[in-house]
Amino acid sequence: MFFYGCQSESSITTLRLGHALDTQHPVHKAMVILGQEIEKQSQGKLKLNIYPSGQLGGERECLELLQIGSLDITKVSAAVLENFIPEYKVFSVPYMFRDKAHTFSVFDSQIGESLLLKGEKFRLRGLTFYDAGSRSFYMKEAPIKTPADLVGKKIRVQKSNMAVAMVNDLGGSPTPISWGELYTALQQGVVDGAENNPPSFYTSKHYEVCKFYSLDEHTAVPDVLLIGTDTWSRLNDQQKEWVKKAVKVSTTVQRKLWAASEKESIAAVKEAGVQVVYPEKKPFEEQTKGILKLFDGNEEMKSLITSIKNQQ
Repeated sequence: MFFYGCQSESSITTLRLGHALDTQHPVHKAMVILGQEIEKQSQGKLKLNIYPSGQLGGERECLELLQIGSLDITKVSAAVLENFIPEYKVFSVPYMFRDKAHTFSVFDSQIGESLLLKGEKFRLRGLTFYDAGSRSFYMKEAPIKTPADLVGKKIRVQKSNMAVAMVNDLGGSPTPISWGELYTALQQGVVDGAENNPPSFYTSKHYEVCKFYSLDEHTAVPDVLLIGTDTWSRLNDQQKEWVKKAVKVSTTVQRKLWAASEKESIAAVKEAGVQVVYPEKKPFEEQTKGILKLFDGNEEMKSLITSIKNQQ
């Protein structure tokens, strides 16, 4: 399966993007804009074909396809990347960002640029951070109002050591399960709940099973748009410029789409009978502070955390 078609100068080059999200998701919609902008910038010489909804596999499968050069572009959660790019663990530190302005300031700074390029030795070049909002707990049986409500509860987490540590610190029982299998796992009682942002909670239809959503907003883990380094090296300078400009436009649009989608998603799950709770965040922040001890002795990570905290 070799997707990248590079022909004569007069022909069209087509890039293929695969991801696991639903077509109603704001990140997918931003990728549609990305494709439109690539075609516009290049006057039709460069095109983007999108394969959504896990057609080419989940995040891990798409990453592997990217690394072997069989797929050009994909989107993964930063939490998935932390397993082989340690610096990405900073996004899974609870309450790392003060607010949305601080979050975007970090994404758009030299700190963000540096993080995007950290994956090059793994054949992954970051193009941008897409906003994925803040993650919060949703449950089947009862709302999470304080950390004590998580004690003994089986909570689905991403395959992320940081996510596992956070749920452990809050007294829950972290259970890594792939996104595509989670609806069934919730239905069958394999887990008591999960955690994610409002649009993902809504578009996944997990609200059909989980009727309690507690907006503790513990982490702001972005989505990362990646291009394979094999693909990037084959693009000429003009093509790279077209991609960069299109990415910039899609990032700006995606943030607006995300903000609108968050409001719509909260309204929709409420309409569907979900009880949305706004717990006091301080107890969650206090109980997860110990996660920073994981970086004891790692001066590079400590420095990165300080830089992010100091970013205006």
